[in-house]
Amino acid sequence: MSNPLQQTIETLAKEKGIEPDVVITAIEDAVLTASRKFYKSTENLRTKFNHDTGQVELYSVRQIVNEVTDPHTEISLTEAQELYGDEAEVDMEIEFPKPTDVLGRIAAQTAKQVIFQKVREAERDNVYDEYIDRVGEVINGIVKRFENGDIIVEMGRIEAMLRRRDQSRAENYTTGDRIRAVIVDVTKETKGQQVILSRTDPALLVKMFEQEVPEIYDGTVSIRGAVREAGDRAKVAVHSLERDIDPVGSCVGMKGTRVQAIIRELRGEKIDIVEWSEDPIVFITNAVSPAKIQRVTIVDASERIVEIVVEDSQLSLAIGKKGQNVRLAAKLTGWRIDIKSEDEKRREVEAQFEGLEDGEEGATLTLPGLDDTQLVKLSDAGLDTADRLLETSVANLATIAEVDEETAVKLQDAIREQVAAAEQAAAESAEKNLEEDNSANSRDSSDSQAQEITTTEENSSTEKEPSVVASDKDETNSVWPRDDLSKTDTDSKT
Repeated sequence: MSNPLQQTIETLAKEKGIEPDVVITAIEDAVLTASRKFYKSTENLRTKFNHDTGQVELYSVRQIVNEVTDPHTEISLTEAQELYGDEAEVDMEIEFPKPTDVLGRIAAQTAKQVIFQKVREAERDNVYDEYIDRVGEVINGIVKRFENGDIIVEMGRIEAMLRRRDQSRAENYTTGDRIRAVIVDVTKETKGQQVILSRTDPALLVKMFEQEVPEIYDGTVSIRGAVREAGDRAKVAVHSLERDIDPVGSCVGMKGTRVQAIIRELRGEKIDIVEWSEDPIVFITNAVSPAKIQRVTIVDASERIVEIVVEDSQLSLAIGKKGQNVRLAAKLTGWRIDIKSEDEKRREVEAQFEGLEDGEEGATLTLPGLDDTQLVKLSDAGLDTADRLLETSVANLATIAEVDEETAVKLQDAIREQVAAAEQAAAESAEKNLEEDNSANSRDSSDSQAQEITTTEENSSTEKEPSVVASDKDETNSVWPRDDLSKTDTDSKT
């Protein structure tokens, strides 16, 4: 590095983190662009950087041909041989030097812009190649500034951007704060930051568990899925490859020390750790925790739809605040979850099997997974009631409905469940009617007794009233003898 230009190139390359050859190529392209703009000719120009002198040399390149059609880009074989002797042959190229000191100030300014552009492109390509393989990795940075709600994070010699939509609403930062985020994207755009960070992506939660839980780091416990609603709640499904290790307990740690460290990092975000299972019913039951599930029924396996029945007191807990718990459970399991309370399910079954307690056979059955064509085939085969569908063999049911035997077994299980629910509803209805009849009979008996008492009282009153009348009559009748007596006395006195 004997000349000052080479030293400047070396310094610039080290500062930008690029190779010196990239800077040299940028200078050559800049001089070439400025020369074409200055000479404004059709010549085939070429530039070369001289490492000894530190100068950029400009040449006009001409090709040797037998017949010249364009004197600016071609030269005849005779002229070439006069210049270089017998070594000149057809299709060879000859370089003719051209001066560069006449380019002027405008050409120099153009060369400067081209150099800056080439160096910037090389720098961005270098950043892209460095970070494209680190997508999903957690990095540490320092909050440098804010731009329209976005946070610019300083990561050593480059800057990354934490967009507004990738920020948790429970977090606030100021300039100079340290921040941990996960790399979610690396772009080649010419404007703005290339590295995109996120604080809401589930990958951040997974990486934090890998750092805090040794069993996850060494592969003994694996994370099968993670979903988040940043700032509020998250669910993580874990699975242990060894039977003796509890995956949930490993992630929680003694007295919750491991998971509490992650909660503090996420500013108090609640984390539900559930055990993963190959059985979708078990997995869904675990995913809806902390709510207690009564039963889970697969409504449509192809569309991945399940129905969950919970106690009335557990319904609000299963659904969660604004549907958050069941929404996260559905994202974690990949199933569409329909939650119903016991009362709601009972009313639904009573509506479907209305009249079953009266012995009617017109109750409506729900056969999950069957289309209208398959239902018609079952009806044509005489399997149009619950009893007949349960009495037939699994193989016969599978053949008529054109399904496999596993699906046929599930159909019969669903029918048994519906019939049992209908019978229970009918029994409860009959018991309720019996209680109403008993209460009505009790009221009738009370009314009869009351009527008898009233009648008795009326009879007693009636019996007393004649006696009173009779005494009055007696008294009346007894007056007349006194008159007669007075008359007699008078007569005797007379």
